[in-house]
Amino acid sequence: MEYVYSAMLLHSAGQEINETNLKKVIKASGSKVDDARIKALVASLEGVDIDEAIKTTAPVAAAPAPAAAEAPAEKKVEEKKEKKKPEEEEKAEEEAASGLASLFG
Repeated sequence: MEYVYSAMLLHSAGQEINETNLKKVIKASGSKVDDARIKALVASLEGVDIDEAIKTTAPVAAAPAPAAAEAPAEKKVEEKKEKKKPEEEEKAEEEAASGLASLFG
């Protein structure tokens, strides 16, 4: 990811995205430089309008936001786990163990 982030940083700074500039940014971040990955990134970005690519992928990046709405469902699951009686838990563990034992005959 640091290679893509480096390219984005160069783009936002108005710098050309080339091997030399990418190496400088990655070295400055303290990461190890992999020449093959840099060449592959530069080749894959050749002819790509980065601003247009950002516009078309921005809604996809925003998609994970509704995950926060799922938190109440997770809370309900946790509450159900807490309400289980110790006897029920032991029974469930025994059933799971017997199921695993049948796999190994």
